[in-house]
Amino acid sequence: MVAFGNSLVLFIVTLLIGGLGIYVGASLVAGSRDYGHAVVTAAIGSLVWGITSFLFGGVPVLGPVLVFLAYLAVIKWRYGAGWITAAGITLVAYVTVLVVLALLSNLGAGIVSDIPGIPGV
Repeated sequence: MVAFGNSLVLFIVTLLIGGLGIYVGASLVAGSRDYGHAVVTAAIGSLVWGITSFLFGGVPVLGPVLVFLAYLAVIKWRYGAGWITAAGITLVAYVTVLVVLALLSNLGAGIVSDIPGIPGV
């Protein structure tokens, strides 16, 4: 039961970090200023990323591209943006999460290695 509790806390914390990344990306690129919307987007993006990765991730070259396009489609859909804007939001979110993880690692809290809602982090 303790392991489940720890996993749940870790998932929530990492989801909030992923939401922060999307929030920063959306606010800089699309002018959106709703953190709750960003966290929900991170959760949906994480779910879509996981399902698409399970189904297509093993296909050489095309699999990872399809997985990334599915994630971009979630950002595009949630923010009513075009593909270029969605890619910009994703890029800023990715960099933001990397900076947050580096800061947490320097503070001795580098226990987070996979952030839901931000692929590849």
